Amino acid sequence: MPDAGYLTIGKLVKKLKPQYPDLSISKVRYLEDEGLLNPSRTPSGYRLYSQHDMRRLETILYLQKHRFLPLQVIKEELEKGDAGEPMSLASPPNGSSMPMTPEDEEIASKLHPIDRMPELLNVSVSFVRQLSEAGIIPLKRSPHGRDLVDGKDFPLIRICEELRRFGIGPKNLRQYVTAANRESSMFEQALGVYARKGGGVESGPTDEMRQTFSQAFTQMLTLTGRVREALIARQIKQSFKDMREDS
Repeated sequence: MPDAGYLTIGKLVKKLKPQYPDLSISKVRYLEDEGLLNPSRTPSGYRLYSQHDMRRLETILYLQKHRFLPLQVIKEELEKGDAGEPMSLASPPNGSSMPMTPEDEEIASKLHPIDRMPELLNVSVSFVRQLSEAGIIPLKRSPHGRDLVDGKDFPLIRICEELRRFGIGPKNLRQYVTAANRESSMFEQALGVYARKGGGVESGPTDEMRQTFSQAFTQMLTLTGRVREALIARQIKQSFKDMREDS
């Protein structure tokens, strides 16, 4: 099979990383395990992704990030397209990332009653309350005493719902709240140093400086995320090794 036009999994992730900073090789493999992706393979077993595979992955990532859809719903829609049936969900045109629609922006910019979570996110009200109690998301109170959920937290709720499938619930995620509170101080200090090195602190932040800091912060999150992944993976591999030696 010719390699022209095909990407390895590493190059695929690198190509889409600017639009989806949280994308990783492990996530792409997970989507394959869940039946959403089916790349070609070389005789030696290496994955090769076509342009069609890349557009399919972009569609999945977009629908997760901006439409807050669970993987099962996305899979059903993709299967419709594979069978030649009309899809009710649009795909990124020409392999490019789709911008947020006015509907998406409206959802993200509003507060939503907690009792609408089953309708909007297909998650239970009790699950959202558990996330709030664990400190994962805040709930706000309306003038009429109703609990409200910020639309900007929808992607996070969706991620937590996916984790629950693996037995990782809201209580397990409290450690990440503690870690985030601790690490935020580190990032604030690092950005302060970064600002002083770049000069212009006294002149006040400009739009250009804000964009530069945002890019720097995104890169720091990505890099520290890779460190975290590597450390956890090393520990788990060591645990498996110890188990084999003990058996």
